[in-house]
Amino acid sequence: MKSQRKLRLGAFFSGTGSNMASWRHPQAVPDGPINLQYYRDLTRRAEEARLDFVFFGDGLYISEKSHPIFLNRFEPLTLLAALAMDTTHIGVAATLSTTYSEPFTVARQFMSIDHISGGRAGWNIVTSPLEGSASNYSKPEHPAHDLRYEMAHEFLEVTKGLWDSWEENAFIFDKEANVFFDPERMHRINHNGRFYSVQGPLNISRSRQGRPVLIQAGSSEAGRSFAARHADVIFTGQPSLEAAREFYNDVKGRAAEFGRRPEELLILPGCAPIVGSTAGEADRKYQDIADLVDIGQALNYLGRYFDDLDFSQFPLDEPFPDLGDYGRNGWESATDRLKKTALDENLTLRQVALRATTSRHKFIGSASQVADTMQEWFEEGGADGFMVNNSVLPAGFNDFLEMVVPILKERGIFRTEYEADTLHGNLGLPIPANRHTEARARALPTLEE
Repeated sequence: MKSQRKLRLGAFFSGTGSNMASWRHPQAVPDGPINLQYYRDLTRRAEEARLDFVFFGDGLYISEKSHPIFLNRFEPLTLLAALAMDTTHIGVAATLSTTYSEPFTVARQFMSIDHISGGRAGWNIVTSPLEGSASNYSKPEHPAHDLRYEMAHEFLEVTKGLWDSWEENAFIFDKEANVFFDPERMHRINHNGRFYSVQGPLNISRSRQGRPVLIQAGSSEAGRSFAARHADVIFTGQPSLEAAREFYNDVKGRAAEFGRRPEELLILPGCAPIVGSTAGEADRKYQDIADLVDIGQALNYLGRYFDDLDFSQFPLDEPFPDLGDYGRNGWESATDRLKKTALDENLTLRQVALRATTSRHKFIGSASQVADTMQEWFEEGGADGFMVNNSVLPAGFNDFLEMVVPILKERGIFRTEYEADTLHGNLGLPIPANRHTEARARALPTLEE
């Protein structure tokens, strides 16, 4: 082992699994996305294995072509509150859009989850890629890609300012002296910007970990810069160690430009391990999952990345169509990667569609092979850990916990016990300082003076 740092592992619980046909798997729980007991069981298993956090995605627009698990699922912050009451150490994180929310409301919601969980909340900051989202929020049109990131930057600056409304020990609760709080430790933000106008202060105090852990998943140019500037944890999808290493070095380098140290942000590539007792068994499991997908559904799923483009208009077994810049206002990095892969490998539309639903990747194999790949990415500069997103739940996740995690622990690269009871603490990240407390400290005279 090349270092003493520990691998970080998050679990992405996407209903019955990330594969669009996962609900058809013999071991799947079809109502999983709205089954609280199901999610409680998964989360308890993740905590027993000492994973860092569980994570739930979200979206604001569905259609007849949507991934089945998107059609019927919990609002994620409501789910986090329930799971926080049922756990003690594992982090609970979820997606919430800056494009279709207000900073004051979001600051209250996530700080409430942080208090309920005792300092274990995380927010995955998204800008909502789907064009149809505007139609559900009384908006005339969906903002352009880079504009959404400009909005997100101001949104997050306001939200962080609101989280600093109260310094530590602002609430005194002195019954005898009739002093509830110290007014000098309460601060209004008084923000008037391009997109938002917020006075503050926030009507909830700071949590034990200061504020929720900030997560971001953008891999576009704008997304990388936003993540490097703001995020504590970065999700990314990378097809190889070489690509992962390039992303890792690029984003950590950008962080330095914003005055941040590389260790202040963790990069977690996504992995969807399919594990067998042998490589052959893993291959059979992969094929069983792939065979669940109907080509018509695969085309619909692919179309969602491209603003609901109807791919049935193109020949299935001819080269993937030249779409130019089509789709770059939504999933920019994903559509760019799909188009590049199709061109580089001369793939047909059928091949691209099926690969998009059931990708063939490096994390398929025996338990030791999957552990080897994870360790290689971790030690060779491609990852600080992984976001585990199984194709089928609960079967794939159980296989990972029972077969791969023990190997990672035996090798000394993953914890055997939690180091802390906050998410910042378990991730090895410092608790963010309150800006007003820092300013107060700077204003104090030194001993020499």
